[in-house]
Amino acid sequence: MQTETTFYKSCFNYTGGKHKLLKQMMPLFPKRMHHFVDLFCGGANVAINIHAEGSMYGIDQQKEVIRLFNTLKTVTKDEAFRTIYEIIKEYRLSDSHKYGYATYNCNSAKGLASYNKERYIQLRKAYNERENDSVYYDFVFFVLTVYGFNNQIRFNRSGEFNIPVGKRDFNEKVQVNLANFIKQIKSKDINFICDDFREVDLGRLSQGDFLYADPPYLISTATYNEQGGWTEREEKDLLELLDQLDRQGVKFALSNVLEHKGGENHFLKQWAKNYDIHYLNYHYDNSNYQIKEKGLKTLEVLITNY
Repeated sequence: MQTETTFYKSCFNYTGGKHKLLKQMMPLFPKRMHHFVDLFCGGANVAINIHAEGSMYGIDQQKEVIRLFNTLKTVTKDEAFRTIYEIIKEYRLSDSHKYGYATYNCNSAKGLASYNKERYIQLRKAYNERENDSVYYDFVFFVLTVYGFNNQIRFNRSGEFNIPVGKRDFNEKVQVNLANFIKQIKSKDINFICDDFREVDLGRLSQGDFLYADPPYLISTATYNEQGGWTEREEKDLLELLDQLDRQGVKFALSNVLEHKGGENHFLKQWAKNYDIHYLNYHYDNSNYQIKEKGLKTLEVLITNY
C-alpha cells in the first residue's frame, strides 16, 4: 500500500485539501478507470495522484486557480520559476531559501510577516488593479497565495483578493511541491475547466469511468464558502447528479462530513444510506477553522457507489 510520502502535493495549500487523506482514500478508489473527472478539483491533490487510462478532467469554479493550472501546462518549469522570482525581486519580498531569515531581521518561529507586510500589500494592490488577465498576473496570484495568510484564497464581493500577509515565503518545500505539480499535470495532461458542476456535460461518462467529488461542506465554514457559496440547493443538485451517474453505471466517490461542531447533515445522512460509507480519520490541522471544542467531532466520510 502507498504511504503518504509517496503522494504528490498541490502547489496550493488549499483549506480542506485532501493530501493528508490520500493514504486512506486511494485504496478505496477503483483499481482501473478509463476517464476520470475531479468535479471540484480545488488544488487538484487527488487528480495529480490518480492514474487513468483515458482523459482526465479537473473542474472548478475558482477561475484564477484554473487559469494558473492551464498556464502551468503551457510554460516550462524554468519559465514558471523565473517569472515567480522576477515578481519576488520586483516587489522586494523575502527569499528565505536563498538568504535565510536573519537577513530580514526575522526568525522561523515568528515568520516573515513583519518584513513582507507592506511589500505584499503593494503586490496585492497591483493584482487587484490589473487591467488584464495575463500569464504574468497568473503568477502574481500564485505568489500572493504563497506569501498570504495560511496560503488561503479569498476574494471579496467586489472580486478583490483580500487575504492578509502570512508568515512564510517561496521556501524549498513550496518549490518542490510546485516542481512536482507541474510535472504531474503535464505528464497526465489533465484538462482543467472553469465551470459550475451543474453545467458540465457528464452524460458521456459510462461504465469504466470514475468521478470524484469534494464539494464545499454544507455544515462547515471555510474561505471557499463564507459568502453562502454552497446552500441546500447546491447540495441537493449534486446528490441528484450523483444518483444519475449511478444509473449510468459510472463509479463515483464523494468526500463530505456527516457531523461537524455538533451539527449534522441529516439530508446527506439519509441519501448516503443507498451507498457505501467509509469513515476517515483526519482533522485539518493547517486550517484556520479547526475545531477548538475538542469534544465536538468532525465525522469525515468517503461515500461510494461500488
